[in-house]
Amino acid sequence: MPQARENQISLDATSTYHCISRCVRRQFLCGKDANTGKDFSHRRDWIRARIFELQSIFAIEVCAYAVMSNHVHLVLCVQQDVALDWDDQEIARRWLKLFGGKPLVRSFVAGEQLSEAQKSAVSALIERYRERLFSISWFMRCLNEPIARQANAEDNVTGRFWEGRFKSQALLDEAALIAAMAYVDLNPIRANMAQAPEESDYTAIEQRILEQNPKIASQVPEAMEKLPEDLQTAIGKLMPFADQAPKNPERAIPYEIQDYLELVDWSGRAVIEGKQGSIPENLPPILERLKIDPASYVKFINRSEKTRFGSFIGPLEKMRDLAERFGKSFLKGQTAAAQLFRPG
Repeated sequence: MPQARENQISLDATSTYHCISRCVRRQFLCGKDANTGKDFSHRRDWIRARIFELQSIFAIEVCAYAVMSNHVHLVLCVQQDVALDWDDQEIARRWLKLFGGKPLVRSFVAGEQLSEAQKSAVSALIERYRERLFSISWFMRCLNEPIARQANAEDNVTGRFWEGRFKSQALLDEAALIAAMAYVDLNPIRANMAQAPEESDYTAIEQRILEQNPKIASQVPEAMEKLPEDLQTAIGKLMPFADQAPKNPERAIPYEIQDYLELVDWSGRAVIEGKQGSIPENLPPILERLKIDPASYVKFINRSEKTRFGSFIGPLEKMRDLAERFGKSFLKGQTAAAQLFRPG
């Protein structure tokens, strides 16, 4: 039975989440229709552009993404304290970028004179908007609904574009975050759509590689052609790694970018070998620092989305603590957690 959203997203437990949205009936509504030959790949551009538009509005950072033919993966980090620090004008301005807003709020943003009763009403609305601007549910709603309307208008149809609500997995610590990011970034390789991370279109790993070393793009002509427009307009900045934001480490993924790129490269080779239990030579040092078991990690990055872990990914002790907090005796994935994440 699906869990209520409040039992899957708890900012007291973690600020990072892996979110997945799938197209209805898992059809290739963002790819090529095998029956008609019509190509809908341009919708992947819509989705990626919308992701970064929302990141510029919400107090939510994008750590990883993969826009596939029939589903979208996101790893998101909620910056609740940032939203709490925004003043009322900032909250209102951001909200009006998403929706037309109530006339009273528009008057407030325009600096018009308001009565005390009107100010009180605006204040109540602002607090509601503030909470929404660090809500993953609202982020995903603002991503999925416009894309569905745009696609339906293009197809001249009505009805669902997405399979109901998005699914989410809470990432309970840094090891779970890095493992989930790598899993998301490797989607095109697992789907045989790419042979290397830098060839994995519409992923965060491709973006990070091209931003880190644009010379690599010369080896990938398609990426080189789209680099200027994509990276300068449609694509915003991903959440940085610690060495990319030395002056603001609390707003960064607490590892170095090169360590992560090495991990994904190594992981991609493990996936291509097609041997879930095999371990390539030269283990990335980050696996040891994260206390992740290499053999279990290889199985994790090859896993089916509906197996092993449920709505939570992290060390066994943290999953047990969370189960107790939610009044549960068990959370799916505890066996996998014990195998993947070694005790500190």
